[in-house]
Amino acid sequence: MLAGKVVAVTGAGRGVGREIALLCAREGAAVVVNDLGTSGEGEGADLSPAEETVNDIRAAGGRAVVNGASVADPKGAASIVEDAVAHFGRIDAVVNNAGILRDRIWHKMSHEDWNAVVDVHLNGCFNVSKAATPYFRDQQSGSFIHFTSTSGLIGNFGQANYSAAKLGIVGLSQSIALDMARAGVRSNCIAPFAWSRMTASIPATTPEEEARVERMKTMSADKIAPLVAFLASDAASEVTNQIFGVRKNEIFLFSKPRPIRSMHKGDGWSAQSIADELLPAFRPSFARADERSGDVFGYDPI
Repeated sequence: MLAGKVVAVTGAGRGVGREIALLCAREGAAVVVNDLGTSGEGEGADLSPAEETVNDIRAAGGRAVVNGASVADPKGAASIVEDAVAHFGRIDAVVNNAGILRDRIWHKMSHEDWNAVVDVHLNGCFNVSKAATPYFRDQQSGSFIHFTSTSGLIGNFGQANYSAAKLGIVGLSQSIALDMARAGVRSNCIAPFAWSRMTASIPATTPEEEARVERMKTMSADKIAPLVAFLASDAASEVTNQIFGVRKNEIFLFSKPRPIRSMHKGDGWSAQSIADELLPAFRPSFARADERSGDVFGYDPI
């Protein structure tokens, strides 16, 4: 599916990113394996995870190079794309997977926790995508594959920073898709359900929580990679501006926000008339909206 393609994968040293890099290489792509090698909260640096992924790709006969830059740094993000062009002559797809977590209940979340998560997820997605855009425009092709989360799409406890960044990525992807359509460039999002280092921190202190964690452990990271490989390939040339989800052997296509109810009042609304007339009319729709945005998948959002 990816013969002759060059794919850059951020956060490819571990978990979902590693599985994406390995599969893209098996499908014929040359891969830039980017990973700063930080802790789950974004501290420190270690190139060994990225080097291990590259070594495994090369041992299987594939082509890959290591990039240890931070996606939160515009120059570092640009180096990811530059490495693709310098080593392999082009760039065909960017997979914005890198991420950290600093989960805090809202009233305890610091500005540092907020900025660190937004910098890696949302700004990092922007930085890498921006660096690839001139090449995509010149060659009139390219695929942006961004990782969002159901934590952004429907919210989650203790993840205001992560949720905001992940929903921001959806808005970024949709605007990129519209802006770049004339150049034949695609932009899509994936919300993964997978057990990885980022989800291993979920607490399990009750039998119910332990059962939830055990369910999540069955959702292996390698199940996410095939959809990424497809979206990076020419077979997905018609697919853009979409939000997908993957859970084990299921692939979802998410709807986008649309009005579900409206009410018109010819002489305008007052606060009291909203309380008296609109609220009773809308209340059943609130319940239906909650059903759609709650734990509709049978698993907690990740």
